[in-house]
Amino acid sequence: MANSTSSKPNVRACAPEAVASDPKTIRSSENDEPLKEDIRLLGRLLGEVVLEQEGQQVFDVVETIRQTAVRFRRESDPIAGDALDKLLKQLTREQTNAVVRAFSYFSHLANIAEDQHHNRQRRAHLLANPDAQPGSVAHALSRLDEAGVSGAQVRQFLQKSLISPVLTAHPTEVQRKSILDAEREIARLVAVRDMPMTPGELRRNTERLRARIATLWQTRMLRFTKLTVADEIENALSYYRLTFLSELPALYDDVAAEIEMQFPSSGEAQNPATDPASYLQMGSWIGGDRDGNPNVNAGTMRHALARQSATLFEYYLEEIHALGAELPISSLMVDASPDLLALAAQSPDRSEHRADEPYRRALIGIYARLAATARLLGAHDILRQEVGVAAPYDTSEAFSGDLNILAASLHANHGAALVKPRLAALKRASEIFGFHLATLDMRQSSDVHERVLGELLSKAEVENDYASLSEVDKIDLLLAELAKPRLLFSPFVEYTEETHSELGVLHAARDIRQRYGKRAIRNYIISHTETLSDLLEVLLLQKETGLLHTDGHRLQELELMVIPLFETIPDLRCAATIMRQWLTLAQVAPLIEKQGKLQEVMLGYSDSNKDGGFLTSNWELYKAENELVVLFNEVGVTLRLFHGRGGTVGRGGGPSYQAILAQPSGTVNGQIRVTEQGEIIASKFSNPDIGRRNLALLVSATLEASLMPALQDSPKAQAVARYEAVMDELSQRAYRTYRDLVYETPGFTDYFFASTPIAEIAQLNIGSRPASRKASRRIEDLRAIPWGFSWGQCRLLLPGWYGFGSAVSAWLEDSTDATDKQARLETLRSMSKDWPFFGALLSNMDMVLAKTDLAVASRYAGLVPEQELRHAIFARFSDEHERTCEMLAAITGNVERLAANPALARSIKNRFAYLDPLNHLQVELLKRHRNALAAGEAPEERVQRGIHLTINGVAAGLRNSG
Repeated sequence: MANSTSSKPNVRACAPEAVASDPKTIRSSENDEPLKEDIRLLGRLLGEVVLEQEGQQVFDVVETIRQTAVRFRRESDPIAGDALDKLLKQLTREQTNAVVRAFSYFSHLANIAEDQHHNRQRRAHLLANPDAQPGSVAHALSRLDEAGVSGAQVRQFLQKSLISPVLTAHPTEVQRKSILDAEREIARLVAVRDMPMTPGELRRNTERLRARIATLWQTRMLRFTKLTVADEIENALSYYRLTFLSELPALYDDVAAEIEMQFPSSGEAQNPATDPASYLQMGSWIGGDRDGNPNVNAGTMRHALARQSATLFEYYLEEIHALGAELPISSLMVDASPDLLALAAQSPDRSEHRADEPYRRALIGIYARLAATARLLGAHDILRQEVGVAAPYDTSEAFSGDLNILAASLHANHGAALVKPRLAALKRASEIFGFHLATLDMRQSSDVHERVLGELLSKAEVENDYASLSEVDKIDLLLAELAKPRLLFSPFVEYTEETHSELGVLHAARDIRQRYGKRAIRNYIISHTETLSDLLEVLLLQKETGLLHTDGHRLQELELMVIPLFETIPDLRCAATIMRQWLTLAQVAPLIEKQGKLQEVMLGYSDSNKDGGFLTSNWELYKAENELVVLFNEVGVTLRLFHGRGGTVGRGGGPSYQAILAQPSGTVNGQIRVTEQGEIIASKFSNPDIGRRNLALLVSATLEASLMPALQDSPKAQAVARYEAVMDELSQRAYRTYRDLVYETPGFTDYFFASTPIAEIAQLNIGSRPASRKASRRIEDLRAIPWGFSWGQCRLLLPGWYGFGSAVSAWLEDSTDATDKQARLETLRSMSKDWPFFGALLSNMDMVLAKTDLAVASRYAGLVPEQELRHAIFARFSDEHERTCEMLAAITGNVERLAANPALARSIKNRFAYLDPLNHLQVELLKRHRNALAAGEAPEERVQRGIHLTINGVAAGLRNSG
């Protein structure tokens, strides 16, 4: 604010001046002016709201802090740094929270402007440049065409593929749904401004934007109560209403059109009325993931499917109603097929006014059947009453069949143009979503299964101490029980609550499959899979609950696929061995045969990183995937990998397109599931256009990774073999460096809990899941998500880079010969250019290092009371950070972070000036809070709220922090 005393101040309110967007769409800085204008506008409006709501004094404080922070960050002015520190320490408690809220909302609004700029630049590119961009389906198909892949191969490939983003709820989504809703409306209003507008329209748009920002300011940013599983379910469903229900069918249409353009064929094969839609489907863990979450049970599973189904039927009924208005086609004007006329005759509509309108009568009948089905499945708030009574649909396939009758009749009777606008999309939606919306996965830890079976076996007097048996004896016992027709459970015996709960969850799964269809629940994931018995235990539990069908002696069919989750470094190293035992077991072979000779394996990125560090985690995942591919090819079973990726690079995050292309050859093969977690869901899918592009990235990457010819015995493949040997050496060194710090350094746990807001994050009402699996301070027991989230808050982001510098420098120094040392460095440079795995690893680490700030992190180190411990551990951070940056520069040739990605570099750099005050205030608030606790005083609510507000703001500024 240049003049804070004027009647109408020039309010800029911390708006970043050039927050650039994702490098996939932003190519150069000269196109950033519209982005700058949007951010200036939103910043100015926010400043006006702060002035109006909080008064001149707070407004002046915010603006002074903004100007000082910008000067300190962008001009490296040490005097400004001291001044900023002094300003922040002098704030009153009331001013502190107002400043935190202001700077938090600046980050939120900048994100909205960036997302809009993504869409703007994408559209500008499509209008100006006919060449397909990397990551688009058109680009993938062009590459495949050049490589000799035929259109028939592409179409056949999609028929048997499954690409599934799986939404999960974890304690990193720090925004309330009310905030998200307000921000979506702001995004809509900003997007509208790209259209030609009259002065009056522009004024009204600005007024509405200001009103929505005022709504944001007056809306509580934090939750007063702990987020429940039901809340998480509703939050996820909002993305279906906004994006998935409309954009997924539209994407199918886009893909079909792109295939037809690249590989022209007869129009008959591409009839949208008959073209199956199955390769891209949604999954969910919300309501079914019990691992470490005592709040998830049979009730939450039933509630999840009931709410999913109700949301879906709202969409179906609305679309059918709209179709009725769009298809007033008269049989006096054009013929209709016999099937369509029969469908119309079954309708409860008997109005003479529609006697010659068979499509409308048919749709009225479909509406009545849908409404009856919705009520049968638990939906009661149906807005429009149906005309008459009709029988509910038995299956979603029957509903799809009726839609197909409409489409086929239109195609056969000069109405093909009427199919495209709505009917084709609805037909695709019915095939994608069924009556269940998204497949709900079940997940539980192997130790829970062991306890439950231990009790069942003991109470049945089969084995009194199952847990103490050797692995061989466990396998023998489990196989023997699987072969017996009788059950272990008796309704006349008392069991613990845990046993009743676990069996109840499986009974609920069986009911849900019968109620909503087999796709509603079809996967059972076992966390902490360490042995073959972990898999067999879930088989036996399914037998106990009617989900495993036998003929009394032999296993015949399994309703829920048993999916191991390999998470830690030792588990990843044992993955292929365990899967060999599983796949070659005579009793299991017929079950896999009934699964279509397909078996899914889940790999955990988060825990493997917490266990072994960034470099080793990535390498062990890569090796495990390669070993699994060899095994599955050998036994003739299709492998589907489920990647448990998080938002941060330390948890497998980073661009999905590059990540899929960097997978080892043969690991994708048209079968891939990927978790979408925490605030990443909002950043990817809260904007429909961006949501569709993110879904398209998954499809295009899967096409390229699966169908591009393999390297085989080419020189490039031989080079990769050499690169893998080097990577193995680097991983061993990085592993020792990381483990020595995190698990073998005395006092490291104390340093972590003191220097990060982990304890305060655990208290924040941002998820239904506890932050730790057990009530302890052991790093081993801490969940990987808050572990990574905490390092992001203090701007150290340790899980995304620590150990790399030591590993590379030690490997280079291992050679005393200067020529050999240079040759080793050249090998690393070749690896970064020619090996997608290593290139993606360095790119992701480069981004993490760009967001890392040791100066800010040192302020958090000041929270550690033991001076010697503080200096010793932070010195190790600093030394390793310097080594890592030096080694990365030596390999890539770039001293500056993100030199190859200037747009993202600008975005991150500009954000720092607006994150600095939040981080500084967070440290001060943590000091006040902890000092009060140490003095035996009751925690001050305002201070706690301020801490939680800073957590929200920093997370929004970093975007992929969870």
